[in-house]
Amino acid sequence: MDTHDPAVIERLLRTPARWAVVGLSTNTSRAAYGVAAYLQRIGHTIVPVHPLAQEVHGARGYASLADVPGDVDVVDVFVNSTLAGAVVDEAVARGARAVWLQLGVVDHDAARRAHAAGLDVVMDACPAVEGPAIGLR
Repeated sequence: MDTHDPAVIERLLRTPARWAVVGLSTNTSRAAYGVAAYLQRIGHTIVPVHPLAQEVHGARGYASLADVPGDVDVVDVFVNSTLAGAVVDEAVARGARAVWLQLGVVDHDAARRAHAAGLDVVMDACPAVEGPAIGLR
């Protein structure tokens, strides 16, 4: 299983979708804050998921992935690798199409489970790095 498949990365970034950004808060110094703004700029809808359930970039926040109403296309994982597996399992359970584990977030077992469940998987990569590399600014 290739967790850096250029075709998957390009499809996920170019196809407008609803991204649940797990770990996104109003803390402007955190990478999730800037990446979420980038995702909006290239045409995606973001849903902040953080225990404080804060509104971020004009989008209503939810305390957990389970609390997010409606469909979620991509679950963007901005949590410590030790916590990523539970988030990935929740993404699978709720029917997400893909999981994107951010730079430094690595859980090979969780990636295999998601892939086996039919989800696209990107791991240890950042949309705000991969997007500009394919011309998305």
